[in-house]
Amino acid sequence: MSRMSSAVTADKVRTGAMTAEDVVRRTLADIHRRNALHGAFTRVFDEAAVASAQLLDARIAAGEDPGPLAGVPFAVKDLFDVAGCPTTAGAYMRRDAVPARQDAEAVRRLKAAGAVLVGTLNMDEYAYGFATVNAHFGTTKNPHDVTRLAGGSSGGSAAAVAAGLVPLTLGSDTNGSIRVPASLCGVWGMRPGDDAIPTDGVFPFVEALDTIGPFTRTAEALRLSYEVLSGTMPVGGGQPRVARLGGFFARNASAEAVSAIDAVMDHLGAGAVVDLPDAESARSAAFLITAAQGGALHLDTLRTRAMDYDPAVRDRLIAGALLPAAAYVQAWQLRARWRRQVAKLFESYDIVLAPATPSVAPRIDEGTILIDGKPVSARANLGIYCQALSLAGVPVVSAPISTVRSTPGDSSRLGGEAAAPNRTLPIGVQFATAPGREGMLFDLLERLEAEGVLGAKELT
Repeated sequence: MSRMSSAVTADKVRTGAMTAEDVVRRTLADIHRRNALHGAFTRVFDEAAVASAQLLDARIAAGEDPGPLAGVPFAVKDLFDVAGCPTTAGAYMRRDAVPARQDAEAVRRLKAAGAVLVGTLNMDEYAYGFATVNAHFGTTKNPHDVTRLAGGSSGGSAAAVAAGLVPLTLGSDTNGSIRVPASLCGVWGMRPGDDAIPTDGVFPFVEALDTIGPFTRTAEALRLSYEVLSGTMPVGGGQPRVARLGGFFARNASAEAVSAIDAVMDHLGAGAVVDLPDAESARSAAFLITAAQGGALHLDTLRTRAMDYDPAVRDRLIAGALLPAAAYVQAWQLRARWRRQVAKLFESYDIVLAPATPSVAPRIDEGTILIDGKPVSARANLGIYCQALSLAGVPVVSAPISTVRSTPGDSSRLGGEAAAPNRTLPIGVQFATAPGREGMLFDLLERLEAEGVLGAKELT
């Protein structure tokens, strides 16, 4: 049921070919049957979801416009406020927090468009990680190979869409927490430009970098979701000038990551390669700002309840709280210079491509990837190509490539065993654009999907 795109589901519900109640009941049954394998959901709202669907059906029967997402089941990362529920932000210590008084604004907008909320989704505690390995709520597994990471911190959101449990989810992206799991799970995910989608009612991580966005199975659904969430209808037009990012964005990329970008560039007949000299420094600056603001946000709680944190998250927050002020100031100075550099790039090009992740998903039991020839934590480094673009504050989509196969024997890139022969593991490509050019970006993505270059990875 949930393998249908959001647009198809909404059309069937709107025209009476299906009822919202039937869609939601089938979705709930599927979640209860299969979620244990994937570890994507943390809560399922059976009664509330069915009641919402019934109300929607009554409105349609009365001749009302149900909205562009009529009857579409959706779920949200467990840092979005849901009225009547504690917002855990993936933290066990918050399981008994005061329930939210109202839905987050993004949740409200999706509901107003006719979508039906069915549950909340697993994440790295307090959104600090690229793995969705949670000491208290468990590890979310990659639907394409349950021995491998789904990515994070919005891993539950990506896995739920990749597994076909729901066609639409919400996640947050500070340093790549939408783009990394979208890449590893083979679905579409968008980090919007700064302030494009309101974050009201979303548990914060890093004020300077936090954004929220959708995961979907199609480019069309991604555009529709963005329009609902942002309250805008981006207009495209024109032939985009496309380039790929080289230098830092090419170093450490696996054969699959390089081949994915090659496939897009070759299809477009584009050959431009551009280098951003400050890219590596920008990634470091994003790391510092994240650590400092994250540590400051949690400082009081760390002083009184440090042992209640996930140990892997606690240690990173403490390290951030101890950063010298001078380093933080330097990171902010670099941020200003970097944003000017990226803005200058978009005077010459409309869309630039970069790997979304350095490799396909690493194994859960190993949890490392190779960076500069050395094994490092996947949890901390899978977003290596995302962080600099986060610091730039520009809109970025992680698009699933449909024409690249995993390479058996390339285990050095994965930090563990390679993909088994004949098994294809997903990988994504980042498409970044300047604020205000989202319409042109969506046009290109939909075209590439229609032409078979991009597309959500089906389970095998």
